[in-house]
Amino acid sequence: MGHSRETPHIPSAGLFLYDEDCGFCRRSVDFARERVRTRTAFAAWQDVDLSAFGLTPEQADEQAWLIRSDGDPVAGGDAIAGVLAHGRFPYRTLGRLLALPGVRVVTRLAYRAVAANRYRLPGGTAACALPPRGA
Repeated sequence: MGHSRETPHIPSAGLFLYDEDCGFCRRSVDFARERVRTRTAFAAWQDVDLSAFGLTPEQADEQAWLIRSDGDPVAGGDAIAGVLAHGRFPYRTLGRLLALPGVRVVTRLAYRAVAANRYRLPGGTAACALPPRGA
């Protein structure tokens, strides 16, 4: 891929790592920037020194990650809730709701279903498909 790897600054609203090879992921990031207007920063995981956050390329390819300002990485549905929680109303409220203990279970399940089918969603292509588990 030839990407330069760097350790970006983590703002107080966190750093969201996404798959730049996935059209659905890129569209989702555009939505978060333009509509949600989150204060979260974004970086393609392919451009970041993942080891600085204790992550591997396999982990980053499997799901999105939010690196919190304290350096703690959270994944999947928890990462999406974190991005939303730093957005404007009503997304901020939705993000906080999705992070509630009882709701978080559903948030995580919904994230896994979306991630597994992202190649079928708007903007998705065959490049968005996740590798089979254990591959």
